[in-house]
Amino acid sequence: MKNRSRDYALSIREDDDHQITLLISGRMDLMGLESLNADLEAFWTDRTPARITADLSGVQSMDSAGAMLLLRLEERAQAAAVPFVFAHVSEPLRGVMGLLNMKALRIEPLLQDKESEGIFDLLGAAAQRRFRDFRQVMIFVGELLTAVMHVVRRPTAVRWNAVFLYMKKVGVDGFPIVTLISLLIGVIMAFMSSLQLKQFGATTYVAPLVAFAMVRELGPMMTAILVAGRSGSAFSAEIGSMMINEEVDALTTMGFDPIQFLAVPKVLASVIVVPLLTVYSAFFGIIGGMMVGVLGLDLTAYGYLQQSIDSFQVFDVVSSLIKSMVFAILISGIACQRGFQVRGGADAVGEATTSAVVSAIFLIILANSAFAIILYYIH
Repeated sequence: MKNRSRDYALSIREDDDHQITLLISGRMDLMGLESLNADLEAFWTDRTPARITADLSGVQSMDSAGAMLLLRLEERAQAAAVPFVFAHVSEPLRGVMGLLNMKALRIEPLLQDKESEGIFDLLGAAAQRRFRDFRQVMIFVGELLTAVMHVVRRPTAVRWNAVFLYMKKVGVDGFPIVTLISLLIGVIMAFMSSLQLKQFGATTYVAPLVAFAMVRELGPMMTAILVAGRSGSAFSAEIGSMMINEEVDALTTMGFDPIQFLAVPKVLASVIVVPLLTVYSAFFGIIGGMMVGVLGLDLTAYGYLQQSIDSFQVFDVVSSLIKSMVFAILISGIACQRGFQVRGGADAVGEATTSAVVSAIFLIILANSAFAIILYYIH
């Protein structure tokens, strides 16, 4: 039997013992691959050979497509437990066939069928992810503490220019949004509380309520959340971009400690600036409440401010500043840690930034709850 297509010819010889010899001649290239493959498929459907010999003595040239077809044919014969050999293979043909890695070219299904996982499997996988994340965070905390202790011993090792730059970014650039949000929170709290206190003729308690809430709880927490969303995300994205561009590896190669060089200035700037923003937040929250008290409740500005000052003590202010410093460490620390975890491309930077903000807000609320319990028993 002889079939012709383009520049190749295929002849099939079969002896009495069902041993098949495939005589292939001409050019085996991509142009004739489709028709040659169809001829070989027809060959398999017509008979069940006892042995196959592919005689390549007549092949003039062959590209990688032709070599792949022959190797696929050999694999198919081996899968059917049929002995298969190549005969009269020239050195050029052997070289082309030797270039192909059939294991790498073997087609595997892109999506593997999985058995539906049970609830305990899902819980176990989630627990493993949380444990790995906790372990990585603890390793970073240890490295950060080591870098901070080195800075305490040698203050000149700190990049103070970078510290001042981040103080500007966190504090000065974040001041307008903190002011606006705090002012509006003070207005809302004073207005909503006055609606209830009017029923009992106790509108004079609006000032102490707003002031105490802003100084003890809302001022530190709202400032921390705003800093986490604004500056924490920027810290994570900055370090993550440096990780992708291999700038962190370059710093390590040059002998710099990436934690001390990149993370410590951000942490120091946050610890210095966030307490100041907290003071401004409490102040403008009180001012927002005073606007409602003076314009809507017939209170005097002096009387409102005096009642506000009398509502909290020095302990409340100090504890608020301590909380804000802890929040600043949590925000800057988790943002830098997520940034150093980035591997991959731009999507990894986005994921790290989102994770930094979400984790920071969660830690802020968790720490604030712990402070509420501790301060209750201390004071």
